Amino acid sequence: NSHLPAYLVAAFIKRLSRLALTAPPEALLMVIPFICNLFRRHPACKVLVHRPNGPEGMSEDPYIMEEEEPSESRALESSLWEIQSLQNHYHPDVARAAAVLNQSLSEMEDDISGLLDLSAYELFDKEIKKKAVDVPLEFERIRGLFGKKNDIFAEHFALD
Repeated sequence: NSHLPAYLVAAFIKRLSRLALTAPPEALLMVIPFICNLFRRHPACKVLVHRPNGPEGMSEDPYIMEEEEPSESRALESSLWEIQSLQNHYHPDVARAAAVLNQSLSEMEDDISGLLDLSAYELFDKEIKKKAVDVPLEFERIRGLFGKKNDIFAEHFALD
């Protein structure tokens, strides 16, 4: 509902973002677009994304996650450093989804209905079916155990 107070929505976004740090990729692919939709409906909460000198980590964050009363959680004083950390996620789709918040959001909301029942198996199958690009793994012939020219192990171990 767009008539909810900004502090309530900001507290929800912050708590959801904090929980997202430990969520599996299939959940994150639904949570991140959902957070984007909340920003579209509640532009006053965009201060969480666009705060230039906000906290950079959990220790500096003024947000109190354990606070039961959303108005006392200090969510609007915080920033979404959690989403910034998800931009470096090991799963490329999650990192790409989190990077969307770096750009200006479109007016149209994301349809997340297709993501609600995404399973880890479906995500795995999707990754397996991707075509791999041939990448050279080594460009120099190995010269020793640790690959250095003056490697003492190269004198005592043969890798042929």
